[in-house]
Amino acid sequence: MMFWILTSALTLASAVLLALALLRRPQSAPDRAEYDIAVYRDQLKGVERDLARGVISEEVAGRTRTEVKRRILEADKARSAHVAPGTAPRGVTLALIAVLGLVLGGGSFAAYLKLGAPGFGDLPLKTRIENAQTLRETRPSQSEAEARAEPLPGFPERDPQFVKLVEQLRTTVADRPDDPRGFELLANNEAALGNFSAAHKAQARLIELRGADASAADYITWADLMVIATNGYVSPEAEAALNETLKRDPHNGPARYYIGLMHAQTGRPDMAFRIWKPLLEESTPDAPWLPAIRGQIEELAFRAGIDYRLPEAAPLGGPSAEDMDAAAEMSPEERMEMIRSMVEGLSERLASEGGAPSEWARLITALGVLGETGRANAIYAESKQVFDGNAAALNELAEAARRAEILQ
Repeated sequence: MMFWILTSALTLASAVLLALALLRRPQSAPDRAEYDIAVYRDQLKGVERDLARGVISEEVAGRTRTEVKRRILEADKARSAHVAPGTAPRGVTLALIAVLGLVLGGGSFAAYLKLGAPGFGDLPLKTRIENAQTLRETRPSQSEAEARAEPLPGFPERDPQFVKLVEQLRTTVADRPDDPRGFELLANNEAALGNFSAAHKAQARLIELRGADASAADYITWADLMVIATNGYVSPEAEAALNETLKRDPHNGPARYYIGLMHAQTGRPDMAFRIWKPLLEESTPDAPWLPAIRGQIEELAFRAGIDYRLPEAAPLGGPSAEDMDAAAEMSPEERMEMIRSMVEGLSERLASEGGAPSEWARLITALGVLGETGRANAIYAESKQVFDGNAAALNELAEAARRAEILQ
């Protein structure tokens, strides 16, 4: 209430000052017509004095009076036609004051309702952090969030034959509740059908069965399925899965993105910015979480009170449009030579500067396509040393090695 009293008083005071300024008439110096009339009147008095002293005749005095009076009439007419600046009709001025008062008061009120937070004071930092912690601790659970979530739009139509196979898989898994491979297949196939709630439950059972052997890839898959099931909301259960991911792989990109998202959702944009900024700087141009971060981080920084400008996006690796056009006109031998040149460039860059797991995997696959399996095997061995302990990266590299036919 005190806030509204103070703001109303300030608005009223501003309106009163504006009204006084508009109603006050300017005190300007006499204009030219007033001055001329005063001079002419003095001339008439002078004529009378000259006539009394016998300096001029009555005839001359009469002609002079007539000429001076004519000039007085002209000056008076000019004075009547002249309107001094700032002397508009009073009714117009009062109407203008009323309109400006409505604009000033009503506009301020509307702007505050749009941009402000009625009923909330300027909270100290300590209070804001405490409120964010309360929000984090009392936010909806996974099941509550799923119950409120809207169905995912645009999901492809389900193939009846595939649906039947998944139903058979559900029956099989129910009969074999301790088979990790069955739950792994079930989680993947439920997700392919768009049944993300069932998928994350199957993934949870898979992790339970694997116990201490569950990898970072297992946990991030679980968290990812839970987040998708709630249309992008990071629940307490998803947060726990993300923490388990980061225990096993502190550099896991998807987990870092989702943890930052969780902080953004629970009133800590400062924490989200601290997580996302280094992730943005370390990520390769083809990282799947990069567009989401780039689309939100400037707003996040603004909310955290940080002056931040998003750097330009780095170009994606791989051949450019010009390279593709040139390759279309090459002979098979020339095209193969160009591919080899690009592979060599990627190999040299990884050897000198390092790179993301996806780039190492791309190099292994490319060498396998070129038939250089021995070299692909050597690169695979080197990449395993580079990403030792990073379960998600090792899985990606192993998949590339299988594509290159150097790993069964």
